[in-house]
Amino acid sequence: MNASDSAASGKPLRAHALRNRNALLTAAREAFTAGEVNVRIEEIARRAGVGVGTLYRHFETREALIEAVYRSRVDDLCAMAPRLLDTLPPHEALRAFLEQLVAHSADSQGMAVALQTLMDGRSSVFAQTRTDMVEAIATLMTAAAQAGTIRADIAPHTVFLAMGGICASHDQPGWETEAHTVVRLLLDGLRHTAQETGPVP
Repeated sequence: MNASDSAASGKPLRAHALRNRNALLTAAREAFTAGEVNVRIEEIARRAGVGVGTLYRHFETREALIEAVYRSRVDDLCAMAPRLLDTLPPHEALRAFLEQLVAHSADSQGMAVALQTLMDGRSSVFAQTRTDMVEAIATLMTAAAQAGTIRADIAPHTVFLAMGGICASHDQPGWETEAHTVVRLLLDGLRHTAQETGPVP
């Protein structure tokens, strides 16, 4: 359970309250991802099987719910990094994660309008999620550099910016194909000279 799973008092949520919160997040996430940006709060509560009062106990505003949905999606994405390292060679784990970042951006298209309300309100969620994604990339890049399969002189933030640049074009035709091309280019660039330098001591 992370900090977002705690009540406003700072105490961990009880099992029943946590189930309700997760049900609300799931219902909202499915609606927003499907592009139902104007879905009513009452409808989200109905789909989650709880009352509107329960929804507002967990999320004081619609924006707070959108923020929590986005936060949960990024948490799921970042949690993949260590799992990928457990099953793949480091450079392949990095490739798989960057491909998942493209998929994450594609899935976010349905939430684009909803997320715009957070951007307009200067929500802090984007700064924190960017930090989390850079840290996930850093974990993978460090492992690959130590294995000698990518160069060690490129910052994870640089890779994140490159990915962010192409993913920001998700409203353009054919962007997803181009995004996968960018992933291949990034990996090719990261592996250039890696064999010459060898593993990091």
